[in-house]
Order: sequence, then C-alpha cells, then structure tokens
Amino acid sequence: MRPMRPTVLLFDIDGTLVTTGGAGRRSISRAFEKLYRRSDACSSFSLSGMTDRAIARKAMGIIGVEPRPEAIDELLATYLSFLAEEVKQAVDRDYFVHAGMREAVTEARNHPHIAVGIGTGNVREGARIKLERVGIYDQFSFGGFGCDHEDRVELIRHGARSGAKLLDTPMEECRVVVIGDTPKDVAAAKGIGALCIGVGTGQFTPASLLEAGADFAFPDFTAGGALDALLQDR
Repeated sequence: MRPMRPTVLLFDIDGTLVTTGGAGRRSISRAFEKLYRRSDACSSFSLSGMTDRAIARKAMGIIGVEPRPEAIDELLATYLSFLAEEVKQAVDRDYFVHAGMREAVTEARNHPHIAVGIGTGNVREGARIKLERVGIYDQFSFGGFGCDHEDRVELIRHGARSGAKLLDTPMEECRVVVIGDTPKDVAAAKGIGALCIGVGTGQFTPASLLEAGADFAFPDFTAGGALDALLQDR
C-alpha cells in the first residue's frame, strides 16, 4: 500500500463550514454607518469569497473614502465589535454548521498525517467569533486568515505553509486541499497548486464550481464520495 502523503486541509468558513444568517454583512454595514453614516457602502456588491480587508477597501472606494491602512484597521475593529453582538443574537435556525462538516473535520483530525486548518477571508478574530458560536473553532490549530494577507491566494499560501510546518514537511511535498463554496476559493487553491473541493452550500452550485476548476464538488459533505475526496490521496 502506498504511504499517505502529509496532507494540509484548509476549510473556508462562510458558506462552507457555517452559515451565519447574514451576521457578517449586518456587522460591516453597521460599522460603515457608525464611522461614515453610510450603511449602504456594501450594498452594491457580493461579499462572497472576498477577504475582510478587500471588502473594506472596495466599499470605502464606493463611498469616496480613501482606504488608508489605518482607516481599514479602524473599520474592521468596529466591525468586530458589532460581529460579536450579531453572532450572539442570531437564532439557531439561521446560524448552523453545514451538513457533514462537523463529522468531516472530526474524521480528518483522527489521521496523524493530516493537518486541519482554516483558509478564510475573515480576519482571525472574526473567524474565532463565528466558529466559537457553533463550538468548532478549537478544532483548527492553524490557518490562513484575512489579516495574514488581503489577497486570497496569498492567505491560502500562508495557511498551507503553516500546516506543512506542523507536519514537519515542506509545503511542496504536501497534498494541500482547499474546501470552499465560491469560485474565489477555487482560484486561490489553483493559485498555489492545491486541490479544491467545492461545496454547493453557499451561492454557487457544484456544477458551477467544477466549471470554475474545482477538482471535486458536492452538494454538501453528506454526499457520497465527499469524505473520500477529502481524505484519500488519489
């Protein structure tokens, strides 16, 4: 039997691991309202697959605010304070872990050659707030976050390198798998030469994710073959 390669798994959060019932969008809108009296700053574009800093930069441009680094930092700090409120207040029917994801993460963590991490556009504190609500933040020992880099390809690279370091293996010798629900997740995976498993639990169908270049795509992680695609080195 061929030995299993060291494997780094990077799970996206919004639309992939969890649905938050719009807590993030409400929080960023409240931050813009508080700082700039413009709750509509993000209303003209989809946040799906974007990093937090990229969202702030684009929205600032739309309302005519110079996206200076310190202004983005202030906006995101304000956003995080509102996010904590919105997540706490969300009702369970709107805020949940997607089908099969909790089990997939648990199973992956049972394999010593697999490092299980996060690959998300959320800044680290936002990721903590969102995942602690459903009790899974502590299942991930590392990650690539929106505070590591504004560009999704580079934050995924950061996450992959962090996972490889835990496995004491060069990233180039690891099997790296990105699990996400948007074409941006697919593009980021391909940008570092990683595999991508798409899930149709967000705004995009499995067919559209395959068309975008995903290696596998499933309606959710209860689908036949999903767990094998995650864990097996083919």
